[in-house]
Amino acid sequence: MIAESWVLEILKHDDGLKMSLYGRADAASTLRHFSQSRPSFDEIHRVCEEVTLLLNKCGKQGLLAHDSFKELLKCGKLLWDILLTPQVKTKLKSSRIPDLVLSIDEELVDIPWELLYDGGSFLCLNYNLGRLVRTKREMAPVEYRGYSSVLKMLILANPTDDLRGAYLEGINIRNQFDRKRENVRIDFKSTSIDRLYVKKNLCDYDVVHFAGHCEFDREDPFETGWVLSDGKFTTQDILNMGTDSTLPSLIFSNACHSADAGAQLVEDDYQEKSFSLASAFLFSGVRHYIGSIRRVEDASSLGFAKELYAQLISGKSVGESMRLARLKLIKEQGVNALPWASYLLYGDPNFVLFKGKAKMPAARKVKSIFKNKKLVSWGAGSFAAICLSVFLYMWLPSVNPSAYFMYSKARSSFLTGANDQALITAKAIIAKNPNFLDAYPLIGDTYQRLGDKENALKYYFDYMRASEKRKDTLSLTAAYVGIGWVYYLQGDYDKAFKFYDRALNLSRKNGDKLNEADVLGKLALWQMDKNDYGLALEYLTKSSEINRAHQNVWRHKYNLACDYFNLGYLFTEKEDYQTAREFYDKSFKLFVSLKLRYELSDYYFNIGEIYSFQKEYQKALDCYKKGLDIDESLGHKPNIAGRKRSTA
Repeated sequence: MIAESWVLEILKHDDGLKMSLYGRADAASTLRHFSQSRPSFDEIHRVCEEVTLLLNKCGKQGLLAHDSFKELLKCGKLLWDILLTPQVKTKLKSSRIPDLVLSIDEELVDIPWELLYDGGSFLCLNYNLGRLVRTKREMAPVEYRGYSSVLKMLILANPTDDLRGAYLEGINIRNQFDRKRENVRIDFKSTSIDRLYVKKNLCDYDVVHFAGHCEFDREDPFETGWVLSDGKFTTQDILNMGTDSTLPSLIFSNACHSADAGAQLVEDDYQEKSFSLASAFLFSGVRHYIGSIRRVEDASSLGFAKELYAQLISGKSVGESMRLARLKLIKEQGVNALPWASYLLYGDPNFVLFKGKAKMPAARKVKSIFKNKKLVSWGAGSFAAICLSVFLYMWLPSVNPSAYFMYSKARSSFLTGANDQALITAKAIIAKNPNFLDAYPLIGDTYQRLGDKENALKYYFDYMRASEKRKDTLSLTAAYVGIGWVYYLQGDYDKAFKFYDRALNLSRKNGDKLNEADVLGKLALWQMDKNDYGLALEYLTKSSEINRAHQNVWRHKYNLACDYFNLGYLFTEKEDYQTAREFYDKSFKLFVSLKLRYELSDYYFNIGEIYSFQKEYQKALDCYKKGLDIDESLGHKPNIAGRKRSTA
């Protein structure tokens, strides 16, 4: 029987090495063959030092000159020759088994095993390679995290606010998971990441991605750790948590080993440094740890991480995902661009994190119940008709049946820019039945469009009072949001925040996800005006999480489009125009699918701003013109004045 993976066990014994290469299925065998080698450890140390020197010859993009790369191949080949026995080398070169577990003594972690070169390729490119380490240190029993069908992931990006590349890496990884909402739930945090936050929240997640600084303490290895906004999250902190907490299954520490932004060089003990943090996580119950051994260039760091997660999401094992991410970088940058060699995996490479959905065992039985598709369709339609009849019977008489159809007409007038007609019809509804609450915000929005802020505010306050009278907390919350929005547009930030705060508290109290997401999006804009982009991003992240989960509801889908639009605005302010365009384009697709014109005006204007910033003035003018045409067709007076100034 062919084993699923090889285990290469290497033990340091006296002045030599003992090693066995066996299939995992043979791990429980009573007898297992081992072979011995007696390399010069002084010679090994000198070769490892030379590898370090070669890594430090990489340029800004991680490129190694042709002659230096040839020297790296020679070093890798020499380590292959002197470390491994002939029996092991023969098996490794002829094997078709893809996974290799490298089980080594702790004294051997400083050897670059991944870069052993067999004359044709490196070990980490031939195999899905993961390290397991034998240690003399006593291990307390740990509880490994159980598997969940929907994984929770935490992204910690740029906690010290000085690594723009780390921040963009976190954002891009979060966006990458948007298409896989059924598999994973993402929480993103960028600013104000302190030690208390990490200690409190780390154990809530299955996967944690850290993009930032890591600092190694030579005097006290227990003080090695991630650099956060208020100090270090240290190995000692990790070990303390592991005593009675269940830590994540996977930690990806995409971090450089110094908080000094100018520190580029790989030091002689770089493997030991990487293992010092990795071991703390592993001792505490983390199954898999991925770490970088050197400072990786921003583009390469992001490219590796995105490919790794793409492969993990598709159902590949951790080890295979690592190998394919390495190969992707090699394909894009060349084998002599060494960021592909900058990552280590501690843990079983054969582990699959994102498992496929189980098939429904009752599928055959369900099929036998619904043999006649036409009958099923009729039944569903009949049930919907019955529900609608009950709804109309219970609800419409209380508001006057004709009011519903009048509201539909008023709403249609608003969407087509017939503002006067929208006001006449909506006011007629209130005159007949003041309890028809949806008419109030429609009037307020129409006045806002016409530039009449006083009447906009009046009708939103009327909306609030009518909602209070009806004891309709959902409408009352929406009224608070609307009042806050009008105050915000008037520049009265204190009053805006007061009503936003009321809305947020009431929505959370009632489990009202629609209004909670709405007010979070509004608070994000409030924070952007205060130049607190980190908090704004947190609000928009939470808002979009809610709206994505409920986007089958029209209003949630609309709010999601607004979230994307506001994220585009945020990244424009941060001068990250590429990311801004990505979010704006997402919002555009949703606005088009929802057949909304008013919002498209803002889209064209903001895209025009990006073109203007990039000095593509003709494209900017074309976009301004498209936005102005929409505003004029809708009679949006405040926008028209601003757009005409832009096109002048």
